[in-house]
Amino acid sequence: MSEVPVRLAVVVGSVREGRFAPVVADWFAGEAAAHGRFEVDVVDLAEPELPMVLPAFGATPGPAVLAEVAKVTPRLAGADAFVVVTPEYNHSYPASLKNAIDWHNPEWHAKPVGFVSYGGMSGGLRAVEHLRGVFAELNAMTIRETVSFHGAHTRFGPDGKPKDAEATSVAAKALLDQLEWWARTLSAGRAERAYPA
Repeated sequence: MSEVPVRLAVVVGSVREGRFAPVVADWFAGEAAAHGRFEVDVVDLAEPELPMVLPAFGATPGPAVLAEVAKVTPRLAGADAFVVVTPEYNHSYPASLKNAIDWHNPEWHAKPVGFVSYGGMSGGLRAVEHLRGVFAELNAMTIRETVSFHGAHTRFGPDGKPKDAEATSVAAKALLDQLEWWARTLSAGRAERAYPA
């Protein structure tokens, strides 16, 4: 009996002009699709205009704000798992990513989160370490396997593919294999009983 695909949201965290994020995200989305066990949705945070000012607790945002948030929320809510594609800005992750995370809460509960990072010498890994604590607070499960690109601009060819295609595919598969296991396990758990967040 074949299992239904895991619904994977690939969240593109950078919104900076001239960003390298789409190159990395497109490559990873291709790896996830080729894996054969995922239905991939690329959620690019540069597309909605999520406000930086959050409403007061208990307050309802205005219609324009709700319309922008609605471009993201159903896609996160419908996902079984997430992979966050993030650069490293000043030893951490972009404000745009934190803002999108903060606009949501139950959408992350009891779901696995993987990371693909990129940057200079650290390959974005310091951003990933900071994000692990954030997602723990949101009752999400971060997985161990991570793909990171050190000196990312030099690691991809003009075709948008990593120059070391074999090694990066092995790393992506390790991440995706763990992500699938956690996604199916946590999905079964949520189906059996509501998560007590």
